Amino acid sequence: QYQHRFRYILVDEYQDTNVAQYLWLRLLAQAPAQSSLPGSTRQSINSSKDGSPDHDAARRSGDDGHAGTGLPLSPLVGEGQVVAQKNICCVGDDDQSIYGWRGAEVDNILRFDHDFPGAKVIRLERNYRSTGHILAVASHLIAHNEGRLGKTLHTEDADGEKVTVTGAWDSEEEARAIGEEIEELQRKRHPLNEVAILVRASFQMREFEDRFITLGLPYRVIGGPRFYERQEIRDALAYLRVVNSPADDLAFERIVNVPKRGLGDASVQLLHDHARKRRIPLFEAARAVIETDELKPKPRGSLRTLLGNFERWSNQRDALPHTELAEIILYESGYTEMWQKDRSADAQGRLDNLKELVRSMQDFENLQGFLEHIALVMDRDGGADEDAVSIMTLHSAKGLEFDTVFLPGWEEGLFPHQRALDEQGRAGLEEERRLAHVGVTRARRRAKIYFATNRRIHGTWSTTVPSRFLDELPADHVEITESKGGSGWGGAGGYGASRFDNLEAFGSGYTTPGWQRAQHNRGRGANDSSATRGRRGPLTIEGELVAKSTGTTSEFALGERIFHQKFGYGRITRIDGNKLTIAFDKAGEKKVVDSFVTRA
Repeated sequence: QYQHRFRYILVDEYQDTNVAQYLWLRLLAQAPAQSSLPGSTRQSINSSKDGSPDHDAARRSGDDGHAGTGLPLSPLVGEGQVVAQKNICCVGDDDQSIYGWRGAEVDNILRFDHDFPGAKVIRLERNYRSTGHILAVASHLIAHNEGRLGKTLHTEDADGEKVTVTGAWDSEEEARAIGEEIEELQRKRHPLNEVAILVRASFQMREFEDRFITLGLPYRVIGGPRFYERQEIRDALAYLRVVNSPADDLAFERIVNVPKRGLGDASVQLLHDHARKRRIPLFEAARAVIETDELKPKPRGSLRTLLGNFERWSNQRDALPHTELAEIILYESGYTEMWQKDRSADAQGRLDNLKELVRSMQDFENLQGFLEHIALVMDRDGGADEDAVSIMTLHSAKGLEFDTVFLPGWEEGLFPHQRALDEQGRAGLEEERRLAHVGVTRARRRAKIYFATNRRIHGTWSTTVPSRFLDELPADHVEITESKGGSGWGGAGGYGASRFDNLEAFGSGYTTPGWQRAQHNRGRGANDSSATRGRRGPLTIEGELVAKSTGTTSEFALGERIFHQKFGYGRITRIDGNKLTIAFDKAGEKKVVDSFVTRA
């Protein structure tokens, strides 16, 4: 029935179809079998004026048994082929298939001409958005994928500005440098609405949001709430607010049953009734209720346990660092475990955001100061028509375009994402590369790629290495620039002619599976990094460079003048093995490893 009804089929965004959609399409696109209708009675009922069977009438009639079952479907012919009506048109771009994690199957478009023999493939290769340099970078990058139909993008516009690649010392400097570039564009009257920051993971947004609040730069988050407005962040902040101020009724009500403790709406309403009658906060009302029999034993026990936890956390507030206290609260409350057990696609991202929240607290002296900062951030609410920078994930950017696009976080383990590599292998790597292609081609005039040498992921500072995708960019269309973040350390020393083979600038010895695969893909032998394997670069923690003591004695002396590439000139005030405490002229007192300084 449907094969007869739908004679012409058009599918848009075909690269994003899943298996079920593909199977439906194959059935719909088959040529319906022609067969006579059984039974002389039915033929006479559904016959045309000249006595021949009227198949259209038979399909229209609900009484002859054919409207419900439809006409027999023709069988599939060969492996993966169908007898098609030849009236099917699919539009899509195999290089923009980036939703494999939610079921999209790129092979649907790759095997289209096999499934529908005789199909005509029309390549739309002229690009009306980006400049020549941007298209050359995107085309050269995506050409490293094996699973693609293949096309060469071109434009009749000018080459424009080259794609820039900039190395920053850490993620904080990366955000600072991008903020300064945007301010410079703003001074040149570049509309902020035409500026976008595209990140691989949502936790990266927090650094930029905080920086833009400091600079007074308006921004909007597309494809989701701002970092501090996300569900998991609001929940975590509610726990912290109750510890800081038990009289905060909104915060207490938000998390009294998160995670589930058997305290439903009736229990919360009972607390509200007690609080109103006695004119006391909900927290105090809960203390009174657990001493009565008004709640059933199970919810009463859960509430008593929760209140006991809050009292213990409050007592620990002055004894523990506020970051450590936050980790304890999230763990002992069961909130972290709740998301660890969640099997939804975004559960891991929520856990990453919680870790990023704890990390952000390190910039503040205590819990009170942090919560005051959050109140200031949450108070900012620009209008819908405000000229503002757009911040979003690469997945949310598909279909959008901006004059200037910043692409931070191009490091192994983050982009390509380690989870994609570990779970899907080569297929995951190729989808990550398609994601990079989508990100670069969102830019009309300027594409600016950033990577950081130190980044805190999952709560731990790590020395990172540049993404393998940077090795795949064409040198003729890329310009290496120095970070404007203020450290004076460009971080791009491994790029250019050596194509990131000189990794001493980044701290070699990165031995994750993703990095090992990257080394293999670059054609390097297994023993090439043997001299550096096991040695990590410095870890940046709260502005200090620290390393495990090797038991060796430093060759430097107390009071000696030294120079550090990031912190500048200073004088040694203390020596502990190979670790030096240095009073820098401008950066203040820092701890560094002696191998990272030279005599002045």
